[in-house]
Amino acid sequence: MTHWLFLAVAIIAEVVGTSFLKQADGFTRFWPSVTVVASYVIAFYFLSLTLKTLPVGLAYAVWAGAGVALIALVGLIFFGQVLDWPALVGIALIVSGVVVINLFSSVI
Repeated sequence: MTHWLFLAVAIIAEVVGTSFLKQADGFTRFWPSVTVVASYVIAFYFLSLTLKTLPVGLAYAVWAGAGVALIALVGLIFFGQVLDWPALVGIALIVSGVVVINLFSSVI
């Protein structure tokens, strides 16, 4: 069960890092750039711990699906980026795929 906690930390760290990319302004602003790099180091460290017990394809599918949905939410809340219906449907399909993998896949 610890692998899911590690994966959650990795996803959150990746979302934080990606969120700060905009403020880093092409890595020209110091603190936002430090936040991006530190977040990605944390994200990849915890992803590597996850891969000790979960298959890479499954872990990456969950990472990517959750990351897409969370970044879209961060974009909406913090940057005022509104998604149209096709984008929302696409994100819902990605999240649905992650749910299907977690509920029905035998690789877990």
